[in-house]
Amino acid sequence: MRRARVAVVAAAIVLVGAAPAAPPDYPVNFIKADELKAALDRDATADIIDVRHWDSYVEMHIKGARSMPLRAVESRAYEISKTGLVVFY
Repeated sequence: MRRARVAVVAAAIVLVGAAPAAPPDYPVNFIKADELKAALDRDATADIIDVRHWDSYVEMHIKGARSMPLRAVESRAYEISKTGLVVFY
């Protein structure tokens, strides 16, 4: 009986750890490349951030984008626009 109880408690702990994460504090929307291009063609202002490795950024990036490696986003969050369209790729 004690073994069964321990197994149930262990299973419950594992299942609690598998619970889905809470939704983000701010809504996250996904935009396709052609939608971004259309917005930029309409003179929309966007903060475009390239989170790829520096070599990839140097090789090719969206005009007006700036490099901010993914590992640095949290420490450099103060540089990211708080209003308007922000695009990470």
